[in-house]
Amino acid sequence: MTIRAKLLAGGTLGAVWALGVVWVGVTAINLPIFTLTPTLLMAFLGPGLVVALMVFWSAMRRLGSDELMDGSDTGADVNACVLRNTIEQVVLALCLWPAIGFLAAGDGPGLLVALGVSFPLARLAYWVGYRISRPLQLFGFAATFFATVFSLLWAGGTWLT
Repeated sequence: MTIRAKLLAGGTLGAVWALGVVWVGVTAINLPIFTLTPTLLMAFLGPGLVVALMVFWSAMRRLGSDELMDGSDTGADVNACVLRNTIEQVVLALCLWPAIGFLAAGDGPGLLVALGVSFPLARLAYWVGYRISRPLQLFGFAATFFATVFSLLWAGGTWLT
């Protein structure tokens, strides 16, 4: 399988995952609207735990090895890239998820729960994919990014109708 084919497969599977997250959030997780505030407060627990794990992992790898302390190891570079991209995704989520919860009205709490559960799974897939074969990381990226984007599009469409 060529690198392009792997990228296409990873991106497509990640986008399908993201559509599934939105679908589960709005159809299968039925929470009353008054749970929106507590749900929003807890929605970032998964993303925050993933960032904490990646920061800790990167720090421990560096501190445990003289070679890694100077940043010359490829594994440390991979961890730094994964951490940087995860922080980018967390910032995107922090900027958009509150609006998604508001715009989605009655479906907001369920959608935020689905996003919060999906985020760490997709980020771990990104991390593992990056370590196994960099083109395969695209699944984790697409599953994280498109879940947020598709949710925003769905919530905006719901709000407009």
